[in-house]
Amino acid sequence: MSHHWGYCNENGPETWLDLYPAARGEHQSPVDIKPVDLKLLDSNKKLEWQYTPEKVKDIRNTGHAWQVDIIQGGSSLSGGPMKGKYELAQIHCHWGEKDDEGSEHSIEGKKFAAELHMVHWNSSKYSSLEEAAEHPDGFCVFGVFLKPGAKHEELDKIVAQLPKIQFKGQRAECPALNPANLLPKDMSYYTYCGSLTTPPCLECVIWIVFKEPIEVSQEQLAAFRNLKFHPQEEDCPCKDCDGSIKANSRPTLPLGPREVLEGC
Repeated sequence: MSHHWGYCNENGPETWLDLYPAARGEHQSPVDIKPVDLKLLDSNKKLEWQYTPEKVKDIRNTGHAWQVDIIQGGSSLSGGPMKGKYELAQIHCHWGEKDDEGSEHSIEGKKFAAELHMVHWNSSKYSSLEEAAEHPDGFCVFGVFLKPGAKHEELDKIVAQLPKIQFKGQRAECPALNPANLLPKDMSYYTYCGSLTTPPCLECVIWIVFKEPIEVSQEQLAAFRNLKFHPQEEDCPCKDCDGSIKANSRPTLPLGPREVLEGC
């Protein structure tokens, strides 16, 4: 287990610094956002996206979370803090054991039950995800907070597949998904420059964290927490959990000299 990063005591975020030099950087994510006196983003370009619902490759258990991989060529995102066009690559989620601790970003110290990440890459400037990951404007990630409430119909297309991918490495087909339906109605957001929140923690992300959460049911959250860290044929190698991904979020890191801006 020591050779592979995770969220347990022996391989959790505190240990990533030794294995991934970028994790020691000054532009790391997530951060705690303090909404007081934030400046408005100096851009008259609204966020614009075009998503093609049927472009889903599959859903898999990465051993850290569920992840929906998107077939390339069907989506575009532009405007706001971005220059050029970005394309949706994958959607995954971070959550916690309890409803007040799952999100990675926090607002004045307050966390939400979970946080959906929609990962886009700068396809107008770079030729691959790998190349984009080497540049500060390589990725744009949407962060959407999830709070307990009504069942979320679009998200349920994902939740319905989770029993088929209980263990690390398992994949399943995922029905056509409309990513636009995973966004809140109110499009106001916070934006800042940061990093991937999982190793190698490269500082290549323009973050767009939406202010308004979307609602998900307790059953949907429970389905996330039932996924396993390990492959089916192995026992959980970690001593401090029963193998379930009960929590998979990185603690917040210092904002430092960076500025968080507001957009809408």
